[in-house]
Amino acid sequence: MPEYDPTFDPRQEPWPPPPMPPPYPYPPPQWPPPRRRQSGLAVLLSVFGLIVLAAIGVAGWSIGHRSTRTPEISYFSPDRGQSSADIDSQAVGAKVAPGLVDVNTELGFRGGQAAGTGIVLTADGEVLTNNHVVAGATRIQVTDIGNGRTYQASVVGYARGEDIAVLKLKNAAGLATAPLGDSDKVAVGDAIVGIGNAGGVGGAPSLAPGTVTALNQSITASDESGGSTEQLSGLIQVNANIQGGDSGGALADGSGQVIGVDTAASAGYRLGRRGGGQVTATQGYAIPINQAVAIARQIQSGAGSATVHIGETAIIGVSVGGSTGATVSEVVAGGPAAQAGLAAGDVITSIGDTAIDSATTLTHLLDQHHPGDTVQVTWVDRVEQQHTATVRLATGPVG
Repeated sequence: MPEYDPTFDPRQEPWPPPPMPPPYPYPPPQWPPPRRRQSGLAVLLSVFGLIVLAAIGVAGWSIGHRSTRTPEISYFSPDRGQSSADIDSQAVGAKVAPGLVDVNTELGFRGGQAAGTGIVLTADGEVLTNNHVVAGATRIQVTDIGNGRTYQASVVGYARGEDIAVLKLKNAAGLATAPLGDSDKVAVGDAIVGIGNAGGVGGAPSLAPGTVTALNQSITASDESGGSTEQLSGLIQVNANIQGGDSGGALADGSGQVIGVDTAASAGYRLGRRGGGQVTATQGYAIPINQAVAIARQIQSGAGSATVHIGETAIIGVSVGGSTGATVSEVVAGGPAAQAGLAAGDVITSIGDTAIDSATTLTHLLDQHHPGDTVQVTWVDRVEQQHTATVRLATGPVG
């Protein structure tokens, strides 16, 4: 297993995106050249929050159809965390891994690719993962560890503020499902193993042993501009070295039961504790499985809410940032915002009757809409003149 720089954010590497047809009726904006080794996460709020957390982009990704026979799964355990005499990592991995998938995405607007992990919930291909694993995706392919097959996937829905998404694999049947445990029984000091697609390299799942160091933890995840942030709470903290690509994977206990969804590993973006202080590279986090499954069930039921979005993502066709307000940095040519007359440097101040005081507010508000909805947008231009226009929301990449 090669070693990885925890500050490395390969989504910003200058690798060309794979050829793909334009997914929208207007071309993407011309983005500035990507930068290497950024400390934060570039945001594409088009308008959707691209909070990538621990998902990792992979250069020149070749996504093919693995052998259709049931593969013989092997595991490797690089020095990725604290070893524990109380847990047999290989045995835990052998029990959990057949119910996991590798998630590979194409990021159509920004170009490039990304990878993460998912947990199989149903035999017909409903998969639990982190929202940030698929955020910004225009194409999703999923490789099932249990049978080696690769499937096209769509997003059933997501809860951005909880960092949860549910995928549906096309034409999947007979998949092995992950053994789910009870996260309410987790205690500090319990031995655990993080299982996932470390480094986004695919193939045999990787194992990161460690112990639970704290419960009910809260962190703040933010993009590089600081314009869009999410507060993640109720998390399990571990000293396992959860790496880029592990996000959406399983945190398992010593009996091989999934007790959490790996998330928020410190790779290539800013994480901070509430009240100040940064998250270190040795601190991993997981969403308790009871919490994650409750959200997944709401998504599976099709019951949207103020916090859960069902179906495709609606966009107005801008990227925004800034520490206050929603300042437009890019406008998608031919998109709803461009047709309404918005330009870079304008500040969006309200959507309908709702005041917009940050990029995060704008993102969450649009999560309550769907493509084809009409909204009234008010903005102030560079010379402080106010404008209002009604726009019809377009279909964008995953939220």
